[in-house]
Amino acid sequence: MPSSAPHRSGSTQSVLMVLGSCISLQFGAAVATPLLHQLGAGLPVMFRLLVAGGLLAAVFRPRVGHWTPAQWKSVLLFGLAMAGMNGFFFAAIARIPLGTAVTIEFAGPLLLAAVLARRRRHLLCVAAAAIAIATLGLHGSGTATTHLDAVGVVLALVAAGFWALYIVAGKRVGARVPGHGALPVSMLVGAAATLPFAVPALPALPQAPGLLLPLAAVAVLSSVIPYSLEFAAMRRLDTQTFGVLLSLEPAVAGIAGWALLGQSLTWVDTAAIVTVVIASAVAAVGGRRPDATPARPDLTQIGAG
Repeated sequence: MPSSAPHRSGSTQSVLMVLGSCISLQFGAAVATPLLHQLGAGLPVMFRLLVAGGLLAAVFRPRVGHWTPAQWKSVLLFGLAMAGMNGFFFAAIARIPLGTAVTIEFAGPLLLAAVLARRRRHLLCVAAAAIAIATLGLHGSGTATTHLDAVGVVLALVAAGFWALYIVAGKRVGARVPGHGALPVSMLVGAAATLPFAVPALPALPQAPGLLLPLAAVAVLSSVIPYSLEFAAMRRLDTQTFGVLLSLEPAVAGIAGWALLGQSLTWVDTAAIVTVVIASAVAAVGGRRPDATPARPDLTQIGAG
């Protein structure tokens, strides 16, 4: 009985971590949007992972020499998941509206949450969040949804698959590699994986050195802060709850669009946001079994490769 209060406090902190991650990502997206039109997707993705990985490596000083081959395999998989999730999503939003791309990409974590759900409550929450996210994304993108670029849709779907892999791989890294050293190394792995796609845009940087500052801001807001918060939350929340909590992101995007970009919120948008928030909250409250401890769920049977 005495341990229930710390468990509840830890769950609350994890929810706040995911919310902070969503907010930081939206600020980063606001900064990154004009860069995509000037540099393409490859360079911003590579730069944000490289800078974020370097900064976090200086802070956490990972002792990679002590890692086993199994630990390295987990770190490499997590890094590749980061690269794919970011790279394909940035490539998608260069072709289709942001709201639509976010909606499609959320198919990954929502499907994962549905597959892992053990209670009717979780399935209902996932279904409600999926309907609300689809409504928010499709309604928010207006008539553009009738002219969707097929390649952009495919890219967003690939990003959705990598996002699901990111959640599973992140849980596995958290369980196998102690400390936070795996996070920066995974980011550097992701940066290396996206380097070939960044090379074509590198000549543009000497001609426009002013782009370095917004690129650095994107790295901090879109990688350092959110991945640090998500990585910590992954260690405390079960996978399906974490996946549904991430559905707060389009809700935060709607609010950020209204507050930062002057985009109006209709009653449909507001209803969708409220539905997502309620579904996420209900899933978070009921996400842990009564006899569960802060231990991590067994993910050894998921996403092995």
